[in-house]
Amino acid sequence: MKPAEVALSRLALEPGVWVTVEVTQGSVPRDAGTWMAVFGADCVGTIGGGHVEFQAIAHARALLNGAAPALQRRFVLGPSLGQCCGGVMQLQFEPVSAAAVPMLRQRLAAALTPLAVFGGGHVGQALVQVLARLPFSVCWIDSRDGVFPDPLPDNVVVEHSDPVQAAVADLAPHSHVLIMSFSHAEDLDIVMACLGRIRRHDDLPYVGLIGSRTKWATFRHRLQARGFTDAELARITSPIGIAGVPGKEPEVIAIAVAAQLLQLRHPIGGAPGS
Repeated sequence: MKPAEVALSRLALEPGVWVTVEVTQGSVPRDAGTWMAVFGADCVGTIGGGHVEFQAIAHARALLNGAAPALQRRFVLGPSLGQCCGGVMQLQFEPVSAAAVPMLRQRLAAALTPLAVFGGGHVGQALVQVLARLPFSVCWIDSRDGVFPDPLPDNVVVEHSDPVQAAVADLAPHSHVLIMSFSHAEDLDIVMACLGRIRRHDDLPYVGLIGSRTKWATFRHRLQARGFTDAELARITSPIGIAGVPGKEPEVIAIAVAAQLLQLRHPIGGAPGS
């Protein structure tokens, strides 16, 4: 179970304090939006560790114990905290209980990037396992029955669609799309449906197609024959995955693709960590 589901389940049993990184400046261990749920005996999630987290937990427990400290607190990550990042983190502290679960669930869902994965084969299966703890809301689509595992990760819903490309019309706006079906014919149909949606709405920021450069060259020729322009075809990424990761095993491909998706979520900025 993902940390978010663990935290929300705990709130049905006992109150807590939801600690959120509200604003950051400079070098910090976690980005704005990162959260941690503090309970009487333990915590779920992390805002980056170190002394700043220790102080945040103490502040949250003071709220749990009936004290009335501020609901916002600013931390300068310098020598006084034993952290040399040099940045600033402003934290928000929210006392929460079971009544807050719908609001928190909605907030957490809004922070996820919608992602459609077409194909329940070996790479699709490996990729969904990698994505299980990453900030994506996954719609996993296949034209075949019985290909999806049970149970599924918390952030994954499945859809049977035949013809498979029909599902493109119903994808959430601004979805990232990965195409890795069992059939090159299906792959081509899905690519065409995505290009048609981009032409009409321009709301699919990333469409990735699994396969070699030779496969994409063949697809490109067929798509040009169907009237798609070079500018439109440039919206397709193929091959997929970050460069420099050797190996064709499904698990290796899955890690390279997940890394590329994470780069797309944060195209500007430094590496995480302090």
